[in-house]
This record gives sequence, structure tokens and C-alpha cells, in this order.
Amino acid sequence: MGVAALAGHNRITTQALTSTARAAAAEVLGVAPAQVKASFSDDKGLLALLLALPLPVPALTRVADDPSIVDSFGGPLWSRAAAARTPILDRVQQLTGARLSRVDIRIIGSTVTKGARVL
Repeated sequence: MGVAALAGHNRITTQALTSTARAAAAEVLGVAPAQVKASFSDDKGLLALLLALPLPVPALTRVADDPSIVDSFGGPLWSRAAAARTPILDRVQQLTGARLSRVDIRIIGSTVTKGARVL
């Protein structure tokens, strides 16, 4: 009758979930994992992920000279955060097997960078 069920269980620690979420957010948003703070809360039996991180932005002098440079960074901060929620949710679920209800992103600062990052 197929493979017998094995006794026991598997658990992913909160630290492992948090580290995975930080790495996924860093990858999607183009920041270092060390810059990402991640926490989870219960949302009616699913996990809600809260991220807090700075986002890279172009120097204001570059924006003044060429406003279209904002588009090469993925658009305004609000749009970038909104666009990142689904890819982060999908990636964390794929890597951990945990079921997430949502991803909330809090932008806590910005870092001026020369390079551009597009989602």
C-alpha cells in the first residue's frame, strides 16, 4: 500500500522563516539582507509577513536633471513596494512551504545609489 507514513514531524523555526523572508525581500527589492527587518504575526491561521527596510533611490540631482531616472529604479517608492509584495509572498511560500496571507512593507528610509534596479 505505498510508502508507510513515518512517525514524527518537521518544523521550520521562526529564525529560519525570518532569514528566508529577509533574503527574498532583499532579492526582489535590490537591498542587502542585513537591511531588511522581518517579523511574522498570526492572521486567522495564516502568517502575515511584515517587512521594514530602506529602498534605493537615485540622487536628487540626477532626478532634477532627468526625472525619467525614477522609472529606471522601478518607479516611485510606493509603486515599488506594492509591486514587490506578491513576488515576495510567492517566493517565501515556495521556499518554506508556509502559507502567508499577506506581505506588508514599511519603507523606513532610502539609500542613494547610482545603479538602477527594476522589478
